[in-house]
Amino acid sequence: MAGSNSGQPQFIASTGNESFANAPLIQIADTDQIVVPDRKSWKNLFAYMGPGFLVSIAYIDPGNFETDLQAGAQYKHGLLWIILVASCAALVIQSLAANLGVVTGKHLAEHCRAEYPRGSNFVLWVLAEIAIVACDIPEVIGTAFALNMLFNIPIWIGVLLTGLSTLVLLALQQYGVRKLEFFIAFLVLTIAGCFFAELGYAKPVASEVLDGLFVPQLKGNGATGLAISLLGAMVMPHNLFLHSALVLSRKIPRSVRGIKEACRFYMIESGFALMVAFLINVSVISVSGEVCNSSNLNPEDQASCEDLDLNKASFLLRNVLGSWSSKLFAVALLASGQSSTITGTYAGQYVMQGFLDLRLTPWIRNLLTRSLAIVPSLIVAVIGGSAGAGKLIIIASMILSFELPFALIPLLKFTSSETKMGIYVNSIAVSAITWIIGSLIMGINIYYLMTSFIHLLLHSHWKLVAVVFLGIFGFSCMAIYLAAIAYLVFRPNKEATHLLALTTPESRQMVNNSGSTSMYCLPREDIVSMQLPQRRQTEDID
Repeated sequence: MAGSNSGQPQFIASTGNESFANAPLIQIADTDQIVVPDRKSWKNLFAYMGPGFLVSIAYIDPGNFETDLQAGAQYKHGLLWIILVASCAALVIQSLAANLGVVTGKHLAEHCRAEYPRGSNFVLWVLAEIAIVACDIPEVIGTAFALNMLFNIPIWIGVLLTGLSTLVLLALQQYGVRKLEFFIAFLVLTIAGCFFAELGYAKPVASEVLDGLFVPQLKGNGATGLAISLLGAMVMPHNLFLHSALVLSRKIPRSVRGIKEACRFYMIESGFALMVAFLINVSVISVSGEVCNSSNLNPEDQASCEDLDLNKASFLLRNVLGSWSSKLFAVALLASGQSSTITGTYAGQYVMQGFLDLRLTPWIRNLLTRSLAIVPSLIVAVIGGSAGAGKLIIIASMILSFELPFALIPLLKFTSSETKMGIYVNSIAVSAITWIIGSLIMGINIYYLMTSFIHLLLHSHWKLVAVVFLGIFGFSCMAIYLAAIAYLVFRPNKEATHLLALTTPESRQMVNNSGSTSMYCLPREDIVSMQLPQRRQTEDID
């Protein structure tokens, strides 16, 4: 038996003729450890409940609300199909992220560090950090807007207060991951209840909602840009890193059946959580669409609808639907901003640990990310007010959409690689569907980027020299962007994964001979306690 100088759980080696599969890989007496029973039962689903709700927060954060409100105000129900497509794509992609963690025992950022050269790994880390900051900006502004609605606090003061509020909520981590998951689930249900109540006030026409959901359309000059913002606000890069790490908080049986059951139940759990997020987004767009297209709007309210943001939305709903509706929106927005910030902080922890093997305490990590998000938010809030802050949310969502390929492509490559996933590799059908989804997302981003840039050059009033210089610089950046994507797509995987699963014929034969298998994965105490991993000094099993 291997020793450990840190008092951590110890490996147990098989001796004599005793089957290796009959003994647990580790022994742990931690009562907070979430252990999945080694039995075939639908009741195991409750042990897997939690990570999906933490991940679903990213789909109902203030960035989503901002883009949803603008989509409804400008195009009524015309962009609901984007939410439906993005939600279906998100379920597939998030399931792949969960499968990667379950099968290999390592999350996406750790796989990137093992697979890519140091330079490429560093660039991917920088892009992941930029994505996390871009994700944090809407949460900062959304929380500031909520404080303004509830207590009339100026936006710029609310931005500063958000730097302290999340540190209080991070104290929940000392009570373990399970209690944090219940708290996040409570916030999700609070958000759902608020917006479903709003939907009851608005009473949208069902036929129009169904038409918007199932009839794709992009009408108007700004529809494509807003559609990309919706897509970027729905499918976020940091969520892929987060989900692949959160699934490691469970101690699951390492039999073939146990692994497949974990992947299946995580998909079911994610599907339920994302369905709730989908219904919330549909309700926000429907409420915005019905209110801004109402026949009893005065000219002032109509002008507000033309440039609707989170702060104006409260004012509009208060006048059209009543004062109680405004308070519901503020409470939902506050819950969304705070819960999203918690999950963003943990995503940042695992990104930094995975890419750089660098460990920081959660409050320091939160302070770094929040500081980077507060600076641009504060500048825009002071100079541009609530309108400028609202536009910054849209810009942040578009940045997330453009950065998505740099997390999505490695995930698709790793889960489609037999050297990393073994017998749990994606099927041909799943690989084809996921690559089609990824290609469509990247194609839309590239198309919008190029057309917008060309439109800027053709209709600018700058001097010819400035236009030529800007054109060369812009197209050079596009070429680098496309080359980076091509590198990730066509680079073959080189590092094999030491699978924490019974995938060889010999190990499967031992399982069959022994009947039931009680072999468990090595628990990741860093995920269980939501703390960063600590180095363990362990010896390999002989």
